[in-house]
Amino acid sequence: MSMFQNVTSPSIIFLLTGAPGLEAVHIWISIPFCLLYITALSGNSLILFAVVTQPGLHKPMYYSLSLLSTTDLGLSISTLVTMLGIFWLNARKISFNACLSQMFFIKLFTVMESSVLLAMAFDHFVAISNPLRYASILTDLKIAQSGVAIITRGTLIQTPLVLLLKRLSYCHNHVLHHSYCFHPDVMKLSCTDTRINSAVGLTALITTAGVDLVFIILSYALIIKTVLSIASSEERKKAFNTCISHIGAVALFYIPLISLSFVHRFGKQAPPYVHTMIANAYLLIPPVMNPIIYSVKTKQIRRTVLKVLHPSAAKN
Repeated sequence: MSMFQNVTSPSIIFLLTGAPGLEAVHIWISIPFCLLYITALSGNSLILFAVVTQPGLHKPMYYSLSLLSTTDLGLSISTLVTMLGIFWLNARKISFNACLSQMFFIKLFTVMESSVLLAMAFDHFVAISNPLRYASILTDLKIAQSGVAIITRGTLIQTPLVLLLKRLSYCHNHVLHHSYCFHPDVMKLSCTDTRINSAVGLTALITTAGVDLVFIILSYALIIKTVLSIASSEERKKAFNTCISHIGAVALFYIPLISLSFVHRFGKQAPPYVHTMIANAYLLIPPVMNPIIYSVKTKQIRRTVLKVLHPSAAKN
């Protein structure tokens, strides 16, 4: 007789994992994570507030930045309750439907972030290669249509992943190996054939992050070609400086994503807590660092944030 009963009911309960082997210091681990969440939530909220309230920031590039902050807020909020619940209260239980809902929103905001980074790369390309037509190409209407397309794309791609998990039977132990519901993690607990799930998951990854990264690289190849054709070295430097923040945001998003994929496939001998920490960093680093990068490198954002935090400092 099987040790575990076949379970297809939504009443199934999964058990999330904090840092395996480090349970005794979970409360201490929670301190840096709590600070990271506070930084991510406050930083992205400040940028959104700045863009919404300052008429001088009602421009395409800042609309894209506000959409990036929205996705970062979504990513942070999607994992906050379960992650801090584990480290603070050892609250590891999560229902099947709650798990699928969390997974859907994590995947949705991840795809949205990748799409926004691609849209921002196109924004930089137009601004550098055709500055005189920038305002006519990237109108407010087109930015709004892009936002709707980004949300629709993420929803259509991620919905099948969730629906396909509902058809599986779960007869293994129900312990997940992350602080949140991660698609490959849930899939491994099934005792039925998951080849379709794996194929759909891989296809979703390639057609979103994979395709977006290729087009981002292509955009920067065209940007570099355009910048090198500029005669003035000062203008070339100015053009490159406008891209630094975006390049940083792309690196912060894709490096942890690629690292997590490699660890899951080739790092089976690594300690379990390494997988958990990389998975947590994959979702926390971009929301934490993006507001800092854009506040430091973008003068208008920096001034507006300083004005909100300390009105007298913004005058300096």
